[in-house]
Amino acid sequence: MPNKSGKWKLILGGLVVYLLSAGLTYGILARGTGGALFTSPVSDGATTGENANPDRKSLIDITGNKTEACPLSGEKFTKAEKNIWQTRRPLAVMIENHQEARPQSGLSDADVIYETVAEGGITRFMALFYCNAAAFESVLGPVRSARTYFLDWASEYNFPLYAHVGGANTPGPANALGQIGDYGWSAANDLNQFSIGYPTFWRDYERLGHTVATEHTMYSTTEKLWAVGAKRGFTNVDPDENEWSDDFIPWQFATKAADETGSTTAISYQFWDYEEYAVSWQYDSENNVYKRSHSGRPHKDLNTDSQLTAKNLVIQFAKESKANDGYEGNVHLLYGTTGKGEALIFMDGQVVEGTWSKAKRISRTVFYDDKGKEIKFNPGRIWISVLPLGNKVDY
Repeated sequence: MPNKSGKWKLILGGLVVYLLSAGLTYGILARGTGGALFTSPVSDGATTGENANPDRKSLIDITGNKTEACPLSGEKFTKAEKNIWQTRRPLAVMIENHQEARPQSGLSDADVIYETVAEGGITRFMALFYCNAAAFESVLGPVRSARTYFLDWASEYNFPLYAHVGGANTPGPANALGQIGDYGWSAANDLNQFSIGYPTFWRDYERLGHTVATEHTMYSTTEKLWAVGAKRGFTNVDPDENEWSDDFIPWQFATKAADETGSTTAISYQFWDYEEYAVSWQYDSENNVYKRSHSGRPHKDLNTDSQLTAKNLVIQFAKESKANDGYEGNVHLLYGTTGKGEALIFMDGQVVEGTWSKAKRISRTVFYDDKGKEIKFNPGRIWISVLPLGNKVDY
C-alpha cells in the first residue's frame, strides 16, 4: 500500500496523463470536426482571388505566375493550381442562409455562386468549387438540402459532385431527391450526407460561439468531399473514362480590362419582402469588385472574416410558383430555369439591361446584352441571384 507521498504522486501523475490525453483528443476532434483549430482564419478559408489572405497556408506551392484561366470563372491561377483542378470535377455544395447560419464558411472560395429562395423567403446558395479552392482546404457550411431548380443549374456542369443534406422528396415536380437519380447522377457522385456521414460530414453546434439548432450545424470541407468523389471513381473522369469538361460550355470572358468604369456603385434588392434577406452590393472601383451586404451588414465568410465580393453580379428574373405537391404548407417552390427572360448584369461599375436563355435543363444559361450579343464576363467570381418576376432592383 503506497504511503501518502506516493499516493499524491500517483494522483498528480494521473492528472497529468488525463490533461495530456484530453488536450490531444481536443486537437484531433477540432481538426476533424470543424473546431477552432481548423476554422482559424489564419489556417483556412481565404481565396486566391478577390479575398486573398496572405496568412493562409496553401497545400501546394502557388508562387508562380498566374497564367492559367479557370474554365468556370476565367480567373487566372498558377500552373500548379491547374495541375490540381484538372484531376477533379467541379464540386457543387448547398449552403444555407438562415440567420442562424451566418456567417457561412467557404463561400469566398467558390468560383460561381447561385442564390435564390429555398422556402419561406429564406434564400440558399449553391456554390461551385473548382479552381479557387484548388490550393487550399476550405471548411464549408452549414450544408443544407437539395432543391429541384438548383439541380437545373448544376446540370450545366456535366454531373459535378453534388453535396447536400437530403432534400425535397415529395412525389411531384419538386422531388429533388428523385430527380438526382432520374437526371443521371449516380449514388457515387451524389454526395448526400445521409449516405456518407462522419468524418466527411460533422455537426458543430458552437461554431458561431453560441448554440444553434441542429439543422444549422452540418459541415464538411472541399478536400474531404473531393476525396469521397475520387474514392468512388469520379475525378476529372467518371468510371467510364468520360472527361467531365468534354461537354462543358464555358461562358465568354473579357481578355482585357474595361476602358473605363461606371458610376453605378450601389445595388439593392429583395427576394421576398423580408428585410432579413435583403441584399445590397457596393462597387469598389479601386479593386473593381462588388462587396456584398445583407440585412444592412457586410456579408462575411467566417473562415476569413472578410467581406464577400464578386467581379460579376448577375440578377436573373424567373417565374416563381408553388409546387402544389401536397407537402405540408405547400412550401416547395419551382422556378422557371429554362426558356428566356430578363437579366441585369453588373460589371465595372456599369449595368447591362440584358436577357438570359437556357434551352433545356442540361443547356448552359447564356446571358446577353441589350443588342443580343453574349456577355463577356470579367475574369473572377460570378454571383447569380435569381429573383421572382416583377421584383424591383435599385441601382
